[in-house]
Amino acid sequence: MTDPTTTTHPFSEANPVRDLPLHDLDGFTHHWVDADGIRLHAVEGGQSAGPAVVLLAGFPQTWQAWRKVMPRLADRFRVIAIDLPGQGHSERPERSYDTHTVASHVHAAVKALGVSTYWLAAHDIGAWVAFSLALNYENQLHGVSLLDAGIPGITLPETIPTDPARAWKTWHFAFHLVPDLPETLLAGRERDYVGWFLKTKALSPDAFDDADLDLYAAALAADGGLRASLAYYRDAAESARKNHEALNRHRLTVPILGISSSHGSIPDMAASISPWADNTTGAVVPDAGHFIPDEQPEAVAAAIADFVTGRD
Repeated sequence: MTDPTTTTHPFSEANPVRDLPLHDLDGFTHHWVDADGIRLHAVEGGQSAGPAVVLLAGFPQTWQAWRKVMPRLADRFRVIAIDLPGQGHSERPERSYDTHTVASHVHAAVKALGVSTYWLAAHDIGAWVAFSLALNYENQLHGVSLLDAGIPGITLPETIPTDPARAWKTWHFAFHLVPDLPETLLAGRERDYVGWFLKTKALSPDAFDDADLDLYAAALAADGGLRASLAYYRDAAESARKNHEALNRHRLTVPILGISSSHGSIPDMAASISPWADNTTGAVVPDAGHFIPDEQPEAVAAAIADFVTGRD
């Protein structure tokens, strides 16, 4: 195993986002690694000799979206949660947030941590990246779990519905695409915006407390975090183009687990992925909205563990 930069100090020379408080998780260690020219933040723990499970979070969260799931996996697996470029304590590059470019950085970070093959589980924008990563690095993956995500060109609808009963789930895709205006309207109001997403898209408004809102709002507000988060949406058309370019060469053969929830955005992740993949299975987590790892961490951990160990 290589020796990545390791620290739990928020002002480490390795940390590119020093103004953002760094939160620890018992039994886990912070790393910053060079990932093809940018520094990515990873939080690692569990069984060093066990199967590696890599976790990616989405908007408007950071690696801490998995903090309730990680301890539940740590008794059997080597668990690595990675902040995507522009997310949390990872570096915020100025450009290139299409999911194929980001996937190459994530895969490089995993390699820098000394992991050659791994299982991947990802939610929301993290699942966008995971799908593209599977297209490009399928031979290094044992399996991929995708949680409630409108993946560009794959599970994301071509048009945004105008029916109010459905439009509230997807309206932000168009808003985030508008140049400059979201930054103008949201600067200084990051907590209100984060609060809307977390409180409205979770099944229970009590799924997130004030500390959660503070944490994720601070990550968006720090050092270009909002710009970087919006860049994933602004590069979504390029992500979709590259997804289909890759799919024209080959279908996915790596095992895919689609995890949906009773009140999420994509009713059946497995069915929506199956046109592009040869080996898909599905699971539905009850009593959860969009933020499944936060709302039902025990069920999510169990689904991932069963997928890794081959149990039905």
